[in-house]
Amino acid sequence: MKLKKRKKSSRFRGSHTHARGFKKRARGSGNRGGKGMAGTGKRADQRKTLILNLPYDYFGKDKTLRRKQKPRLKSISLQQIASNLQSFLKDKAESINLKGYKILGEGSINKKLIIKASTASKSAIEKIKKSGGEIIIEK
Repeated sequence: MKLKKRKKSSRFRGSHTHARGFKKRARGSGNRGGKGMAGTGKRADQRKTLILNLPYDYFGKDKTLRRKQKPRLKSISLQQIASNLQSFLKDKAESINLKGYKILGEGSINKKLIIKASTASKSAIEKIKKSGGEIIIEK
């Protein structure tokens, strides 16, 4: 068994081109075909064996790129609504428009309100119904 393998670069020290053919041709990365994974595209020939031996699928589209993400809703609790009630109620209206929010059941509310929101938790719906109000869920 050979313990130390001699490097290829040391073998070509006396040669003019270091076994690369025409000297000018090997100045950049063009003779090599690029850097890294260059030349591994769909119709690649340069690094075909490298690609075929990868443990994952190199070609094709990834489903995660096409998956639509649901918009994240901001959350607001009943306690925050109760503490900022004056800013929500404009022109003595009984309804509050909180589209784009999820109503959470933290805290309590004792005023009869009609709240329009994107979604609400079960506890929030129960507490508002107990106070005499209602939650209208709009998508």
